[in-house]
Amino acid sequence: MTDARVPAAAPGDDALIARWRGGDERAATLLVERHAGALARYVASLGHGGEAEEIVQDTFVRAFASLEGFRAESSLRTWLFTIARNLVRDRVRSRRWEKRVVAIEEEHAVTEYDALDRTVADETQERLRAAVNTLSPMQREVFTLRVAEGLSYKEIAVVLESSEGAARVHYHNAMKAIKEFLNE
Repeated sequence: MTDARVPAAAPGDDALIARWRGGDERAATLLVERHAGALARYVASLGHGGEAEEIVQDTFVRAFASLEGFRAESSLRTWLFTIARNLVRDRVRSRRWEKRVVAIEEEHAVTEYDALDRTVADETQERLRAAVNTLSPMQREVFTLRVAEGLSYKEIAVVLESSEGAARVHYHNAMKAIKEFLNE
């Protein structure tokens, strides 16, 4: 799955990987440009916004170092999310960080608001942030991957090293909890 914001005429990830393997350094730059924003939002949603840039950079370093072994059993995007998730988990384990409440910052939002919508959107955004912060860490992660990044349940299962059914259940429970919170 490629980023929906990439123009249709842009080469796909597979073509860029082939070009990079053939020595085209620009192909690597295009892959980074295509996926870095989504990875940064994902890392921020896991509570590591302050380290997002470093983790995204480490994700690409690790990916490009291992690209020869990439078997394309999943999409490159899914593989990158998996690498980023593992890097975050490694940091948490090595530093024994406490679980943090995820702060969704305005700059992480996928959409923009025009001036007329801003007043209504601010209140709605605050309520949604509060609702997302009530989710369990797993529900929050599944919700973010599904809603903010547009991954399929199959891709989410790969990233989370889980089953597609479990991803669906976590998403369903997250949506139910958010709806209940918003209806209060």
